[in-house]
Amino acid sequence: MSPGFSTTVAALKVRDWQLGPGQPTLVMDQFSAEDFHMVVDDRADVHINSKDGRFYLGWFPRGRPGGDGEGWKVAITGSTKVPGYSISFDADTPADFVAAAVTRVLETAHPR
Repeated sequence: MSPGFSTTVAALKVRDWQLGPGQPTLVMDQFSAEDFHMVVDDRADVHINSKDGRFYLGWFPRGRPGGDGEGWKVAITGSTKVPGYSISFDADTPADFVAAAVTRVLETAHPR
């Protein structure tokens, strides 16, 4: 027996992976003015809040101020019994992936 794992050359084929930030509109187009507020600040960062104030999405094309390469921030405010959560993505994370995560978050929101 030889140490390590065994594989074949075919299993190690080179792949093309999606890279680069892509189109942020894939994320932004999920929000309606009816349910969300959008603000573009003086740095061209985009901030989206739900009208109830519990959902936040920030897009920071040049990185979030004070953040370490953070390009996207999704945060949900918790309740008195259950803590909230946040998700961050690097500025170079493909927008397709961020859009998929945001889609799932929005799908879990139910009106009271």
